[in-house]
Amino acid sequence: MNIGDKVRLLHGKEEGVITKLSSGGQVEIEIEDGFRIPVLKTELVLINEAEETYFDPKPKKSTSYFSSVPKSNVADKEEGVYLAYVPYNDQLHDLVLVNNSSKDCLYSFDESQSVKTKNIGAGVVKAKSFTKIGEKMLQEFEQWPPFSVMMVLLNKQFEKQQPVQVRNIKLKASSFFKSMGKAPLLNKDAYFFRIDDTLNTLNVSKLNQDLNPKPQDIYPTAKVKRPPASVDLHIEKLTDDFDLMSNSEMLQLQMKTFETNLNDAIVSAMDEIVFIHGIGNGVLRKNIHKYLSQLQGIKYFKDSQKTNFGYGATTVKINE
Repeated sequence: MNIGDKVRLLHGKEEGVITKLSSGGQVEIEIEDGFRIPVLKTELVLINEAEETYFDPKPKKSTSYFSSVPKSNVADKEEGVYLAYVPYNDQLHDLVLVNNSSKDCLYSFDESQSVKTKNIGAGVVKAKSFTKIGEKMLQEFEQWPPFSVMMVLLNKQFEKQQPVQVRNIKLKASSFFKSMGKAPLLNKDAYFFRIDDTLNTLNVSKLNQDLNPKPQDIYPTAKVKRPPASVDLHIEKLTDDFDLMSNSEMLQLQMKTFETNLNDAIVSAMDEIVFIHGIGNGVLRKNIHKYLSQLQGIKYFKDSQKTNFGYGATTVKINE
């Protein structure tokens, strides 16, 4: 028996889904209305899908997070893959992967600790359904480890191959506790968010163009908008979703904004432009200076005066 298996009591009428396996042959099952009861494994029998289909065709209420819920929900209209933290009581929350798309989803869920990872769930969650991955105590929120979700939508007929998608996430309280709502398919109040809407798949051709720009890419002939004299690259100024982004994703967005505004400044014949990157750990400043040192079309660049930006900015002087 495994977590997620549908079972029936040998000496009772209750049916449910296994939510926890314990030592000593004891398991926990969730029956109707969300109640959980401890039962010895020897007192349970698995419910076969064929038996359920042919001998008990009457619709039943969903007993857990392992099948879809028929009730309608406004959030159900937006297709996608979601993570939901569903309250079981004041502190214990079930971690549920919700596949509100039209295709089955192959997934792997890993938690990270330093340079090590631990897989806590993997498998296939069918289209328009969901599966429980684990449980989390809300009072231990600050100790929840970062995690990554790898997924791919499966084609049931000949279609364009779906790319493998990976999302690395470290939850932050400032955004997590604002995400409460009716989770898709579950029709329950939960902290939930979509994990597939901002995934960027690797485009080798585009990557080569970015690393080896052509002259017409640096100096486009099309009319461009003149950028402001100073551009703030702090991540909270560029996106509202930074709480769910990894460090590499944030740096990529900041560098893309920097490059776009620099190119526009050159084409607009600006004399100079200032990029505010902050002090921080210096990674963004280092990447900006490295980029500028290899670029033609500028006269020089320097750290801005302390009185203006506290050395948290770089001034770029553009060739006339």
